[in-house]
Amino acid sequence: MTETTTTATAGFRHFHDQLGSLKEQLLGMSQKAEERTDLAVEALLTRDREKANLVIEGDVDLNRLEVEVEQAAVELLALQQPMARDLRFIIGAIKVSNDLERVGDHAVNIAESAIRLADNPKVNIRIPEIEVMARRARKMLSDSLDAFIRADGALGRKVCRDDDEVDSLHDSVFRVLLTHMLADPKTITPSLELLLAGRNLERIADLATNIGEDAVYLAEGKQIKHHQES
Repeated sequence: MTETTTTATAGFRHFHDQLGSLKEQLLGMSQKAEERTDLAVEALLTRDREKANLVIEGDVDLNRLEVEVEQAAVELLALQQPMARDLRFIIGAIKVSNDLERVGDHAVNIAESAIRLADNPKVNIRIPEIEVMARRARKMLSDSLDAFIRADGALGRKVCRDDDEVDSLHDSVFRVLLTHMLADPKTITPSLELLLAGRNLERIADLATNIGEDAVYLAEGKQIKHHQES
């Protein structure tokens, strides 16, 4: 093996080691975002101020991880000049890290609603649809990252289809809470907080859909945003 070949092989291995490290960073960031979402929903359902504060305090971790992923991706773009799917993955990683950071922001919003609900303990409204929304959005988030990391276009498309169910649940939450508010004015304030929480869960599902679309592009080279097939 010539010195040139040895150097090229070493460079190839180093590049793919860096790609593997970037994937691990994304997976770690996804895990944090999913944990923050779970904790925020638990705080909302149980009116647990301590859990809500943990979500809010932990948001700095996701902000830091987004910066780290972006720096690693930019370094790969600048030094390695990747092509084809590797290029799509690195560009996608920057977009996905931004979406995950925004998931953390929505989890913080839910946690803040939980705190405000804890301040109004006299009226406790249980809306099962919100719990179902939370499970669906959380599953979409997990599936979307799996689809992106594995370049699984079929799973990415499934995540996009699942968004319709979350949208339908969000509409149902609105109707149920509107009924409560019309029937009893004392429920207006907590109902508005639950509406806000539902909206944030719906946005988390939208962000998971974005990641699912990026997974399709990574796997197939096709843009399906806005229902385009190009």
